[in-house]
Parts: sequence; C-alpha cells; structure tokens
Amino acid sequence: MSRFLFVVPPLVGHINPATGVAAELAARGHELAWACADPALVRRLAGESARVFPCAGPVPGTGDGVRPPDIRGPEALKFLWEAFLAPLAEQMTPGVAAAVEEFRPDVIVADQQALAGGLVAERLGLPWATSATTSAEFVDVFAGIPKVGLWLDELLQRLRAELGDPSATGDPRFSPHLVLAFTTPELVGPEARQGEQIRWVGPSIAPRPAAPDFPWDWLDRSRSLVLVSLGTANTDVGARFLTECVTALRARTDRVQAVIADPGGALDRSDEEDKNLLVLPSIPQLPLLERADAVVSHAGHNTVCEALWHGVPLVVAPIRDDQPVIAGQVTGAGAGIRVRFGRVTAPKLGAAIDAVLHEPDHRAAADRIRTAFRAAGGSRAAATHLELLATGASPKETP
Repeated sequence: MSRFLFVVPPLVGHINPATGVAAELAARGHELAWACADPALVRRLAGESARVFPCAGPVPGTGDGVRPPDIRGPEALKFLWEAFLAPLAEQMTPGVAAAVEEFRPDVIVADQQALAGGLVAERLGLPWATSATTSAEFVDVFAGIPKVGLWLDELLQRLRAELGDPSATGDPRFSPHLVLAFTTPELVGPEARQGEQIRWVGPSIAPRPAAPDFPWDWLDRSRSLVLVSLGTANTDVGARFLTECVTALRARTDRVQAVIADPGGALDRSDEEDKNLLVLPSIPQLPLLERADAVVSHAGHNTVCEALWHGVPLVVAPIRDDQPVIAGQVTGAGAGIRVRFGRVTAPKLGAAIDAVLHEPDHRAAADRIRTAFRAAGGSRAAATHLELLATGASPKETP
C-alpha cells in the first residue's frame, strides 16, 4: 500500500473534491494525511479521524486578505495572488516540509491553489499530482490581458526560486507527472489545455457530513424547483442580487418554488418558511439537486459541476476570480444563461430562469455534460491514476 499526502488551501470548494478521492484511496487500503492551514476545516469535510498536519497561512477574508467588495477583473486576480495565494504558498511551505519529513508520502497531491505542495515535492524529488479543482485553469484566461499573464508568470517563478527547485521548468500549478482535472472537455470547451499528464476524471462527488435539517415535505412536486446559491465566500456582496432573485421568483410562484442559501443573512427571513420561498443559512445541496429543475449561481466551480452532474441547467452570475471563465464555459456548452451580477434586474433574471426551465436546448446540453461527467469516473478514476503514479508509472504508460 502507498502513502498519499493531500496539500490543500483552507477553502471548502478545493477540499471537497479531494475528500472523495481520499475516501476512495482509504477504502483501497492506502494511508492518507493532509496538510492545511485550517485543520478543523479539513476534519469537518473529510471526517474527524482525518490525520492533518497543521500549516501556517492566511485565513481567507481576514486581515490583509479582506478584499474590497467592488474589486473585479484583473485587479481582483492580482489581489487574490498577492494577498492570499502567494502568502499561502510561502507560509505553508515549512509545514508541508515537516509533514513530508514525518509522514514520508509516496505521492503528494497538491491543489492548484496550494502551491507549497508541488514546490516542496519538486525540491525533494517526490512524485506529485495536481488536484485541479477549477476548470478555469484549462483555458488561456490571459489571452486578452497578456500583461497580467506575464506578471503572474514572474510571480510563480519567484515562488519557485524561493520555495521549490529553481532549475525546474513549466508552470508549477501543473504537475509534470499527473494532473487530475475534476471536469471534462465537454464543459471546458474545444480550447481545453492539452497534455499527456492530464486526466479528465470529472467531478468528485462523494457523501458529505450530515446535511442541515431540511423540511422535505415542504417541496411541491407540481412546481419547478429552483435553487439559488452564491457559495460561502460572497456574503459581502450578495444582498442586492439575492433581493432581485426573491422578486423574480415571487412573480412565478404559480409554477416555481425556490430554495435560497443565504449564509450571510442578507435577506429578511421573517417569511423564510412560506410555501413558495425558503431562505436558509445553509442547504443540503446535493440531495436538493436530485430534485432541482434549475440553479441560479455565481458560477463557482463546485456548484456548477454539481448541478451539471445532475443534469440541471443554470443561470450564472459570475462575481470575480475564476467565475467569469466558468460562466463562459457553461454558456459555451449551451447549459445555461449568463446574467450580470452587479446590474441584473428582477425582470431579466426572471426571463433567464424561465429560459433554462422551459427551453429544451439548455436541459439537453446539461444532460450531455452529465453523461460525460459520469462516464469520466470521478473519485474512483482519480484514485486509480494516483495508485499508478505511486508505482512509478509514467503518464505515457497509463490510460
């Protein structure tokens, strides 16, 4: 049996896909450990018995990492790297190195946004795999902003010179040994990055810790069910958009029920349990997606992939970071409609919801991606590729 060390950022959307792969490896008898700046978060998502090596690192949304709510585009990307991802790499590196020294892994599995994992691995000569938890990295996001792309290349090379192997080449976000892409080309599109080490395994959908209580008897099967979620990292900017959602959905209560996730308490919940609209701080998203007819989302990668895993079309309203790219992939595949997060009004939002509910092409596209996702193998396929890497098989030798 082999030992695998998962190096992850303290971000739910990046840990969740890895937990399914880790669970599959554990079921096959392998030994696992984690390195993260938030051990409690890993244990909440991966199980209380998870072995986690603590690392230093910034906490998202605190201190210097508090992002101005109106920052967008290239400025938001630069802020993400300068205020969070680069400091995370620098501060995690000693903890990752200590974890390697104690745990002695055969393979390091490093999230794309936890660069310390790959940099430590290349410095020590260990085989490592990239856990690619966003499909945005598989297209050229800098095609229209080459100066930003050059700036990021210089930042990555500086980090490699300080933390990794200065003689190494290539993008340190992509392992030369194995890249586990938790998506498929059917979503990414025809311009998807190519490479013999890339394995398109599709989403890693696995059971999660006990979901919050939900009034399942509230659901009315005679009406369409719409889920609204902006994730957990956008509570500072979501109030206006969620209010427009409420107005649009209330105008359709003769044919639509809606469940809205509102972790930041942006909405008035005095009527949160009426028969048409349910507003909750958290929702059991995966079980609800089995019944949902449409999703309104910020185009976060996890929410998009989980919706399409169930063949559910989307209305996407990207806010920042990789979300505009993922939103473009959704609309490019035909599986949804994009609206402007900061400017959309209830009438336009309602029209978009009507379209994904009733125009068959969107659901057909979502079904096509669903089929591709499920055929890709998910966490089981990812675990098999990692097993092969641990045995020393090269990408050319693996299917």
